[in-house]
Amino acid sequence: MEPFEILCGIAAIIFILYYYFTWNFDFWKSRGVRGPQPIPGFGNVKDVILGKMSLSRYLEKVYNDYRDEPFIGIFDVTTPILIIKDLDLIKDILIKDFLVFGERGYNIHEKADPLSQNLFNLDLDTWRPLRTKLTPVFTSRKLKEMFVLISECSDHLVDYLEKLVKETNTIECHEVTAKYATDVIGNCAFGIEMDALANEDSEFRRIGRDVFRPPLTHRIRNTIKEYWPKLFDFLGHIVPDSEITSFFTRVIVDTMAYREKHNIVRHDFVNTLMELKNSDKLGDFDLTDSLLAAQAFIFFAAGYETSSTAMTNVLYELALNQKMQDRLRDEIDQEYLKHGNDFAYKNVLEMVYLDKIVKEGLRKYPPGRYIPRRTTSSYTFNNTKVTIPKGQKVWIPFFAIHNDSNIYPKPDVFDPERFDVEAVQKRHPMSYLPFGDGPRICIGLRFAIYQVRVGLLKIIRNFKVEPCEKTQIPYVIDETNIISSPKGGIYLKVTKINRD
Repeated sequence: MEPFEILCGIAAIIFILYYYFTWNFDFWKSRGVRGPQPIPGFGNVKDVILGKMSLSRYLEKVYNDYRDEPFIGIFDVTTPILIIKDLDLIKDILIKDFLVFGERGYNIHEKADPLSQNLFNLDLDTWRPLRTKLTPVFTSRKLKEMFVLISECSDHLVDYLEKLVKETNTIECHEVTAKYATDVIGNCAFGIEMDALANEDSEFRRIGRDVFRPPLTHRIRNTIKEYWPKLFDFLGHIVPDSEITSFFTRVIVDTMAYREKHNIVRHDFVNTLMELKNSDKLGDFDLTDSLLAAQAFIFFAAGYETSSTAMTNVLYELALNQKMQDRLRDEIDQEYLKHGNDFAYKNVLEMVYLDKIVKEGLRKYPPGRYIPRRTTSSYTFNNTKVTIPKGQKVWIPFFAIHNDSNIYPKPDVFDPERFDVEAVQKRHPMSYLPFGDGPRICIGLRFAIYQVRVGLLKIIRNFKVEPCEKTQIPYVIDETNIISSPKGGIYLKVTKINRD
């Protein structure tokens, strides 16, 4: 082959690759949507792909760079993404026009990744009947019934902390709260004594770590799943199920079989899954073991990590703000003085300052980065000429919204009074979205917040938390974690309060 022919071949390959990575780069410009200039091969997320910047920080930067725009057009490599900033448009997306934006836009891989068939990912036709059947598990009445179990787990948390404090008063709080959340979900949702606090080798706790801090092989697998879904489906016939898939499928199948054999009835999440399995059908899909296991997986994964991280972040802020900690402890003590051994579910809900602190924790440290949506039909935004096609991905950057100084003055300051009743009423309802909003709001919202409140009040009532030499100041986010969490954990000085 002649050198000229070789050069022509190389030029042709370069041209094909350039065309592949740039063919739709006029997508947003042609629709009159402003946004940063994309780069071939990276789109607008080069720094994210190369690990120089987290996705949450990138979205915050774009949000601030285009402060006067209602939305911004970017490219995730070659995929056009619309970032929504205008709070009224966000309300339309999440609530008013939910049927157009009811899907999150994630691919389901029934063979390659059975756990992807969970409530968070499912399309509208499958999500709707399943959500209706699972919702009763998370009502206030159910939470009231679970109070004794949650309270027992929080007592075990106090006992565990007392044991740790005798050994050292420097405690890594994220691991402790993660074990507590694991025990709560095990008892309340699955009827299983996970004993993560007492058992350092708890399998549930280890699996939980792998879900949110996956090893390299899992990260490679997830990258293929995101950018080459068809290749991922093909590999699903070759590569065996991951350990996480096998674990949750085994736990759910074995637990349901044991309960059926021994005629055990517990009004929890597993019991609801058993009722679903014994029904003829739900919509136009079969209730396979893998589909049921996927619902157990997402409840466990979302419930334990968001709750434990929320608790850790609040403890961190209370350690840095002793007056707030003292005020919260006074509120807790007053409730115990009034009710003593009759302390019940409703008493937790009556703690106004505790509620403010938890909400401000979720404002400053929201569990996610953005709310994803995908259109089910073409759509024209209200009061604009911008129309997007069916299948368009839309992101709502609530991390950036929570840190918008025009909405929350001095957003880096931890200020529970932002959630005073009058202050909340003055803000747009879409300015606070830690768990989303609308019909697809997090189904376990009440459960997650309640276990956080109970765990925190038991800790603050019995212990004083303070910064120590290992405390990160300022706070550093772990950019590798799916959930916004502290890098390297949060170390605090923990001292037992003597109540004799």
